[in-house]
Amino acid sequence: MDVRARRFAVLSTLDDLPAIRSEAEHSGRVLWLGGGSNLLFTRDFDGLVVQIALKGIRTLADDGKDVIVEAAAGENWHDFVRHTLARGWHGLENLSLIPGTVGASPVQNIGAYGVEVKDCISEVVCADLDDNGRLLVLGNADCRFGYRDSIFKRQAAGRLLVVAVRFKLSRQAAALTGYGDIRAELARMGRAGTPSALDISDAVMHIRAAKLPDPAHLGNAGSFFKNPVLPAADARALIAHNPELPHYAAGTGKTKLAAGWLIEQAGFKGLREGDAGVHARQALVLVNYGHASGKEIQALAQRIQEAVHTRYGVALEAEPVIL
Repeated sequence: MDVRARRFAVLSTLDDLPAIRSEAEHSGRVLWLGGGSNLLFTRDFDGLVVQIALKGIRTLADDGKDVIVEAAAGENWHDFVRHTLARGWHGLENLSLIPGTVGASPVQNIGAYGVEVKDCISEVVCADLDDNGRLLVLGNADCRFGYRDSIFKRQAAGRLLVVAVRFKLSRQAAALTGYGDIRAELARMGRAGTPSALDISDAVMHIRAAKLPDPAHLGNAGSFFKNPVLPAADARALIAHNPELPHYAAGTGKTKLAAGWLIEQAGFKGLREGDAGVHARQALVLVNYGHASGKEIQALAQRIQEAVHTRYGVALEAEPVIL
């Protein structure tokens, strides 16, 4: 999106936080920005945008079986994943090639191919912006993780700034290959027997590259809609009339439906209106072919939501933050 902020700053060290907080007090609206891969701007931002550029990776504990590794919020997520796998630490391989930063990962509780980042997070280090930037450490339970959700998106939004994330990873393989196309891709790669974590990461990267457009070349925010989670009884009724609808268990008494299938069946896959469109290979992805405005992308998203709700009675929720 071709948009501008009234003020812009970069937080590259915590020593700069007091000055940036002082600037924020005089700037009205403040947006703390990671990689920007999960944002849709519908207009210019009349306030201060602060890009989180904190860097650093360090090992905090290693007992020969499990490792606690801390990564600063500004580290690139995929580069960090590959960093851990290169050292033989298992856990994050299914989350390869997700765009964005380490600091954004707990906010959204990013997930892919049967894994959510909460499964590997031990603690999150935050700065309390309402208490002079005082650092505090939240345990996994304190983060109130949910499906694409956390305390950082809701109760603590605008107050707790993620500055680092601590992950508990294992030196012992526990491959999760049964979700999506991973097993088939491993077989195609000739690594179906006992795949390593790096093998799984490679397979996930191949799958994502084949299905999802690179945001560096075609503007997109990845999956634009969450997979809806319904009470199991409601899902069974819907599946009875639509037996081909992909679905997955989502905890006690709940079922997750494939939003991409619903959107495709509603006739939107590959649709293009001006420069706003739905990707031809993945109906969950909305794309900007060059000069679409944020309002045009938002309008297309709303049309999709209305069509899916009319046809299936299912409400789709947008994943990106819409400003």
